[in-house]
Amino acid sequence: MTGRIIGTGACIPTLVWDNNKLAEMVETSDEWIRERTGIARRHIEKERTATEMAIEAAQKAMESCAELKAEEIGAIIVCSIAQEEVLPSVSCQVQAAIGAENAFCFDLKAACSGFVFAYNTCLAYMNMGLIKNALIIGVEKLSTITDWTDRSSCILFGDGAGAAVINACEEEGAMMMKCDGSRGEVLTCPAGSTLLMNGQEVFKFAVRSVPEAINEVLAKKMLAKEDVDYYILHQANRRIVESVAKRLGEPIEKFPMNLEEYGNTSSASIPLLLDELYRSGKLPKGSRLIMAGFGAGLSWGASYVTV
Repeated sequence: MTGRIIGTGACIPTLVWDNNKLAEMVETSDEWIRERTGIARRHIEKERTATEMAIEAAQKAMESCAELKAEEIGAIIVCSIAQEEVLPSVSCQVQAAIGAENAFCFDLKAACSGFVFAYNTCLAYMNMGLIKNALIIGVEKLSTITDWTDRSSCILFGDGAGAAVINACEEEGAMMMKCDGSRGEVLTCPAGSTLLMNGQEVFKFAVRSVPEAINEVLAKKMLAKEDVDYYILHQANRRIVESVAKRLGEPIEKFPMNLEEYGNTSSASIPLLLDELYRSGKLPKGSRLIMAGFGAGLSWGASYVTV
């Protein structure tokens, strides 16, 4: 059994900081940032909480699959590392807001791998026969844990929320998840502090582990690379995406990107990209996708999903 995307939604902050804005804060330039990351802008949320953003994305996702009633949702999983509240969970507050009274809910913290890990978790529940429909949300307010005086990291991050409604499908699925906690110091955020990252180590880790993860899923699915319509990668850095495409020997056109507009939104990046593709008509029914996430932990994973 695998998961089929039947609806998506997003919440995008209206405040935009382009690279020139950051050049007023640290010694950098639009050219320098674009060349190294592919990022031109990022959206910053100053008014709404992460929970409010998650609710808006969830409501839009449910509206996009109007044939499904909220009470038919069996699970709600919210991925986030940057929300304001410890309790109650964001997922429970989403449940109350959309009326998904029959869903069990929990928040999942796996950073930039979060959405893929949440999807794989839902897939496991579906294969056990516990649920038929799930709502997965990635939401981040990374602006609240970013050191805006650190040029090496502040150029990367932005805020946003994305959501997807997943329906159990009889087609055979494939997924993988891995972690290497011994390398956790590469990307950290101490309590009450800001993100700390060794960018070179993260880059080397990503360009090696992501192609391996994708190839493992392809082998499990017994699917040829050419049969995949799109590879939906965590939107961290254009150079990472281009390196993964090159290592897989697949055309870059099969690796859609929107990081130029949003920067790195951690667990929200994959659902934001899915929503953009879904609503633009680029994901017709039957589309076959491989999602891949990678980030703090260190953690990484990949999944097969259809539309």
